[in-house]
Amino acid sequence: MRTIRPIAISDISETFRVRTATDENRLTSAQLTALGITESSVSEKLLGSYKGWLCEEQGSVVGFAIGDRSSGEMWVIAVLPTHIRRGIGGALLEQVETWLFSEGCSSLWLTTDVDTRLRAYSFYKEHGWRDWKIENGLRYMKKCA
Repeated sequence: MRTIRPIAISDISETFRVRTATDENRLTSAQLTALGITESSVSEKLLGSYKGWLCEEQGSVVGFAIGDRSSGEMWVIAVLPTHIRRGIGGALLEQVETWLFSEGCSSLWLTTDVDTRLRAYSFYKEHGWRDWKIENGLRYMKKCA
């Protein structure tokens, strides 16, 4: 059974487990820490302008997504490699998009790899995101309401 629900502070360690297990754009815990992304910093974000949802199957977190209403950023989406191509990423993305638009964001943005051969690029394109710019080695994409 699949459940999508808001991320609670108590879920943050599980989101790190998923994030460090992805097969594209994989980052280790040390790399995330070097970027300033820690369980503590994510807690602060979720208590502020960020909100996220996770997907559980049989009580285990298999994916999550988080957005920032202050900027309209789709901040992160991650799904375990064993659970890709099952609609989980799309459902999570839609949940965050719906929330961001309902919070008054008229356009949303995200960053992804510049390599269009990666799965993420076609995933975002299939969900209505459009190329915006390439800057500092990242591809920026936008989606308007």
